[in-house]
Amino acid sequence: MFTGLIEGVGILRDIRRGHESCRLTLGLGTALSDLTLGESIAVNGVCLTVESFDSESFQADVSPQTLTATTLGALSSGTRVNLERALRFGDRLGGHLVTGHVDGVGVVMRRETRGNAVLFTIEPPTSLLRYLVLKGSVAVDGISLTISDLDASSFSLTIIPHSLRQTNLEYLKVGDRVNLETDILAKYVERLFQPDVATGPKSRIDLEFLAKNGYL
Repeated sequence: MFTGLIEGVGILRDIRRGHESCRLTLGLGTALSDLTLGESIAVNGVCLTVESFDSESFQADVSPQTLTATTLGALSSGTRVNLERALRFGDRLGGHLVTGHVDGVGVVMRRETRGNAVLFTIEPPTSLLRYLVLKGSVAVDGISLTISDLDASSFSLTIIPHSLRQTNLEYLKVGDRVNLETDILAKYVERLFQPDVATGPKSRIDLEFLAKNGYL
């Protein structure tokens, strides 16, 4: 579990491609130290496992499913990536709960400077729109951000200077693809209103009953 508060921007030093998989070698960035073998690190919002490391870099394997569902397979050497170590119990939750399990890939449709901030408009997969709400949270390449505007096909983010400096958003341009993870709370709420897989449709919450009795 992560918070979406980026701890450092690393550099992809090497990508070794195999059959439907790859191994990444990533520079640690200035904020990460004291790694342990097997720990989880979010790389552009994707939870990866540290397979090996030294004082300046670490290696992580990327599975076929992850390559298909995220932007990691399209990265090239020299690309800047957001890095965050897993949340520890007792830490402040400054962002929101982020699992590191990407829901889909969005496309940057617009970048515009407004005063001291930069506005990004992103088009997500249509299937993710129902999980997005105005002023709600979304993770974009692992960064916990607030949705400042929302319409039927896209959402917008207003990025302050600190967030630009501390993440790879500074280098994001129109046409770039980004990893998206929607708020896990929305997914749990949706699941409560679906048929139970184990016991069948009879366990489904009766929406008509709830509506008639003033619960909806």
